[in-house]
Amino acid sequence: MSTPTPLLRNRNFLWFWTGEGISQLGAQFTNLALPVLAVTLLHATEWQVGVLGAAQTAAFLVVGLPAGAWIDRMLKRRVMILADLVRAVTLALVPLLWFTGTLEIWHLYVVGAVVGVATVFFDVSYQSYIPVLLPGEQVGSANSKLESTAQIAHIGGPGLAGALLTVVSAPVLLLADGLSYLVSAFALWRVRDTEQLSDPKERQSLPKEIAEGLRFVFGHPLLWRITATTGTSNFFSTLIFTLESILILRILGLSPATFGIILGVGSVGGLLGALATPWIQRRIGEGTSISLSAVAMAAGVLAMPLSATFPGAAIPILIAGTFVVSFLVLVYNITQVTMRQRLTPPRLLGRMNASIRFVVWGVMPLSALLAGVLGGAIGVVPTMWIGVAGGFLSCAFVLFSPLTTMRTLPTELVEAQSVESPSDIAEETAAVGDADGSTREPLL
Repeated sequence: MSTPTPLLRNRNFLWFWTGEGISQLGAQFTNLALPVLAVTLLHATEWQVGVLGAAQTAAFLVVGLPAGAWIDRMLKRRVMILADLVRAVTLALVPLLWFTGTLEIWHLYVVGAVVGVATVFFDVSYQSYIPVLLPGEQVGSANSKLESTAQIAHIGGPGLAGALLTVVSAPVLLLADGLSYLVSAFALWRVRDTEQLSDPKERQSLPKEIAEGLRFVFGHPLLWRITATTGTSNFFSTLIFTLESILILRILGLSPATFGIILGVGSVGGLLGALATPWIQRRIGEGTSISLSAVAMAAGVLAMPLSATFPGAAIPILIAGTFVVSFLVLVYNITQVTMRQRLTPPRLLGRMNASIRFVVWGVMPLSALLAGVLGGAIGVVPTMWIGVAGGFLSCAFVLFSPLTTMRTLPTELVEAQSVESPSDIAEETAAVGDADGSTREPLL
């Protein structure tokens, strides 16, 4: 058996890594510029900010499931290239409308929705592509490198965007993001892989293929728990983060530049989390890392409403909270995404990722709309406290599961047909997870 080319000498991975890193940096410009544009230039209300948030994520609810089945029938690299080009052209429309004096809030809804659809196809293809591009033993290391780069972008991007907002308008930053997607498309065009289209004779009808992906996710004793925790956590955190720009820019009265610095400095935690994940997994176990990071993430989100309670210390509170959440999100995501990729048969990768994204991102537009309603009815800060309480409840699915005591997560699918009940499946999967013979008690 030949030894795979090291990642840092793998030409195809380096092109893929470079393009993704540049587009991640550009995306940070949009993450800051779009709410600043809506709140400060278009004077959006709580409801309008909620609708904007819903428009950006609605695609995961509307086309998320069929996208996975379609992507399993397509070449994933080509899908990502097309998605990058669509996002680049769409974002370029915002500065054009702004400079002609015709930009309105509904234009942002449309732009957010179109970019959201393209992002669905890109993200599902992206998460399904790493196992296609690289052998299984390199998937975890590749994910760690990609997430580390994303966190570097999260650190530098918001701060750089905040600084640029002092000299250019928010619409110009959206144009910069569009250019980053063009660079990403070029880098993907330079990648070469061996992926082939699936045999049409092996395909089923679209509804049957969608159902197969859902059965795989919700029939697996670990995947459904991770999906449930991630989905409920996203629902309640979206209540909070949809209104974040109004809290920081309007209630606390901080500047867009300060907003960017808070996001950038706090995101240092994400970089450290990506780098520390392998050490944490060795120290406390892979499954335990998922459960404990979920609980600690819920605690970190407390910083958002607390900043309004103690406005004099708002900046350090927000930075500390962003740091903690960013660190733990990376520990959680790297561990559980790598497990998903290792467990899933290649032919189901697109549908598995789409099924999970349908749930964990599909709840976000609903939550964003609810945030707009509650923010206008009971206020921004009380809405955030509801989000905090729900975040703690979301941990229960993984905390009270076999994951919490797993030293090592399974690396192959356990056949459900060989056991008689879901509890038997969980016990067998736990046995695979503890293949090194060790046992691990919860660290709570």
